Amino acid sequence: MSGNVWGYRETSGRAPGADLTGYKVEAVDGSIGKVDKHSDEVGSSYIVVDTGPWIFGREVLLPAGTITRIDPQEQKIYVDGTKEQIKDAPEFERDKHLHDDDYRGQVGGYYSGFLG
Repeated sequence: MSGNVWGYRETSGRAPGADLTGYKVEAVDGSIGKVDKHSDEVGSSYIVVDTGPWIFGREVLLPAGTITRIDPQEQKIYVDGTKEQIKDAPEFERDKHLHDDDYRGQVGGYYSGFLG
């Protein structure tokens, strides 16, 4: 992916200030959960997705650059990546990783490796 993986794509339809909490999240091959937390911090935007039973209640951190489209009417967020790619991302522990620059570097490198 070109550009900053931690910034929203211009084409995503992101409305500044909109609350994405509770939006359903769709990978290219199906649903992965709902947004539990999000950040619009410049250069460090992300969503935290509660995957529910899909991967045993695990949360995943997705950089904003993974978001291809936001549909406010359906309250859905579409992300670039398969369920398997998202499942294989570096494991996320909110209390430990949310503000950890080294972890963000790992996640950013992981997603930059396959996003188009």
